[in-house]
Amino acid sequence: MTPFLQAENLSKRFGDQLLFENISFTIFQHQKIALIARNGAGKTTLMEILAGNDTPEFGQITKTGDIRIGYLKQIPDLDENQTVFEAVFQSGDEMVEIIRNFELALHHNHKEEITKYTELMERHHAWDYEVKVKQILSQLKINDYDQPISELSGGQKKRVAMANVLINEPDLLMLDEPTNHLDLEMIEWLENYLEKTKITLFMVTHDRYFLDRVCNEILEMEGNTIYRYRGNYSYFLEKRQDRMDSAAAGVEKAKNLLRTELEWSRRMPQARGHKSKYRMERVDDLIVKASQNLNENNIELSMNSSRIGNKILDLELISKSYGDLCLIKDFTYKFQRFEKVGIVGKNGTGKSTFLNIVTGNIPADSGQVEIGQTIRFGYYQQTGIEFNPGDKVIDAVNKIAEVINFEDGRKLTASQLLTTFLFPPDTQYSFVEKLSGGEKRRLYLCTILMTNPNFLILDEPTNDLDIMTLSILEEYLRVFQGCVIIVSHDRYFMDKIVDHLFVFDGEGNIKDFPGSYTIWRNKQLEEEEHEKKLRKPETRTVPKTVKEKERKLTFNEKKELEKLEKDIEILESEKMKISDELHSGILTTSQLQEKSSRFGDITGLLEEMEMRWLELSELA
Repeated sequence: MTPFLQAENLSKRFGDQLLFENISFTIFQHQKIALIARNGAGKTTLMEILAGNDTPEFGQITKTGDIRIGYLKQIPDLDENQTVFEAVFQSGDEMVEIIRNFELALHHNHKEEITKYTELMERHHAWDYEVKVKQILSQLKINDYDQPISELSGGQKKRVAMANVLINEPDLLMLDEPTNHLDLEMIEWLENYLEKTKITLFMVTHDRYFLDRVCNEILEMEGNTIYRYRGNYSYFLEKRQDRMDSAAAGVEKAKNLLRTELEWSRRMPQARGHKSKYRMERVDDLIVKASQNLNENNIELSMNSSRIGNKILDLELISKSYGDLCLIKDFTYKFQRFEKVGIVGKNGTGKSTFLNIVTGNIPADSGQVEIGQTIRFGYYQQTGIEFNPGDKVIDAVNKIAEVINFEDGRKLTASQLLTTFLFPPDTQYSFVEKLSGGEKRRLYLCTILMTNPNFLILDEPTNDLDIMTLSILEEYLRVFQGCVIIVSHDRYFMDKIVDHLFVFDGEGNIKDFPGSYTIWRNKQLEEEEHEKKLRKPETRTVPKTVKEKERKLTFNEKKELEKLEKDIEILESEKMKISDELHSGILTTSQLQEKSSRFGDITGLLEEMEMRWLELSELA
C-alpha cells in the first residue's frame, strides 16, 4: 500500500494541558480510518495538524508527493461575502472550474457561454463528473445558489462546506464530525457515497452505524497512546474489550505483586538504606500500575428520578404554523409513565418547535397542553451552552445543586455526577474556558441532570459528544425512572433508547410508529420500493409488420452478431480495467493521459457496437 501521510512522534499542549504525546501512525492509500477518543483528548487539534492548519510542538508530518487534502471542519470557516454557488465551487481544479462555469452559464441562461463551456465539457469528458456534482448538491439539498453565506444557519453552512470538499475529490478526505446537522436521509446517502468510493478517508465521528459501515480501520487515542484496530466499529468493540480485560488482569497482577513487595520493603525499617535499589524502584513502578483505574463507568447509575405522578403530559389537538408553513396539525397524545419516545423527520419539519411547545417556551396556535403537577422537565437544547469561562467545572454544576437527595435516603453529589460523565476530580477544578467544545456539551448535560428531572427532553444530545460519553448517557437513560423525548439523527443511539417514534412528515402530520428507528426505516424503504414498482410503466411490444416478420438475418449478419458479442465483452473488460487503473493513484502523468484517451475511445466504440447489436438482435 502507498503511504499518503505519516505522523511521527507528534506532541501538543493546550496551555498547561497535555493533549497527546509522541503519537505516530500512517494513513495509507484507500484506507478509511476513524479516530476515536474522549472529548478534550485533542481529536480536532490533531486533524488541524494533519491538514496543515496547525503545527505540533514536537514531531513531524510527512506527505507523499503532492497529494491533495480536503478537510471538512467541525465548524466550517466560509467567506461570509460569498454566495452559496461561489462557496460550493471554490476550487483550483480545472475540471471543477469548467463545471462551475458551465453551471453558472446555465443558471443565468447565457447562450454564448453555454456553447463555449459545452465544448469544453465534451473535450474534457466532464459529463459523468457533472452528473456526480449535481447528485451531491441534490442530496445535500443545496438549491438556492444566489443566497449569501451570511444568511445561512450553522447546519446549512456545514452542508455547503461538505459539498465543496466532496466535489473537489481530494486524494485524502478528512472529515470532522460530518454527520452533525445532517438529517437521517442525508446521513444515509453520505454513508453509501463514502462506502462505495475509493477515496482515502480519515475522520472523527460519533455515529456508530456510520463507523461500522464506512470505516475499515479504527485508531483509538487513549492515554497518549494510539491503538490500531484493523476492522470496523464492531471489530473495534470486540478487540478493545480484549485489550481492557488484558489490562485489568495486568493491574490485578500488579496489585498482588505490590502486596508482596510492600511487605518486603516494610521489613527491618532500621536497615532501609541498605535495601536493594532495584526492588525499591520496582515498588514505585508497581504502585503506578496498580493504581490505574480501568473502570470507565465506576459510579452506580441506577439513580431514581424525582417522584412522578399519574398525570404526565396531555396534548390535545395542538397546532402550530408560521405563515403558510404548517408544522403541527391537530396532534393529540397522552404520555404514560416511563415511556421513551424518539422524534424523526427532515430538518425544518417542526421537531424543535414541538419540544418548545411541550416545555411552554412557545405557545401553540390552538389546542391544549396539560402538564402534571409532579412533572419536572430537564430540557437539553441545541443552543443551551452558557457558562462563565472564569468558573471552575465543579462550580458550574454546584450552581444548580451541590447534592441530589433521593426519596430512599441516598445522595448524589455534583462531584459524583461529574465523575460518572468522565470529569475526573483533577479536571473538576479546572476552568471552564479550558474545556473543548465537546467537553462543554458534556458539562451542559451534567447541569441538566443535576436538576433531578423526571421528564427529560433531549434535542440533539449526541452532537459533539464522544462515543464514551454516549455509552454512559445510554446507560443512564436505560435505567432512568421517568419519561424521555429524544430528537436525534444518531440511529444507533435511538435504537438503543426509544420504545416508539413520532414521525414528522413536514406537512403538519405526526405519526406514532410502534418500533425502533431501524424497524421504521426498513419499513419506509420497503414502501418506497413498492411504490417504484407500481409507477414503473408496462413495456408494450409493438407488433411487427409483415415485412419485418419475414426479414431474417443473413449468414454474414449472423457472423457479425456473434463477433459483436465477443468484441463488446472484450471492450467492457478493458474499460473496467482502465477505470481501476485510473483510480489506483499509481499512474504517472503520461500514463494517466494515455489511459484517459483510450477510455474515451472505448466508450465511443462501445456505443456504436451496442447500437448495431440492437439492430441485428431484433431480427434474430
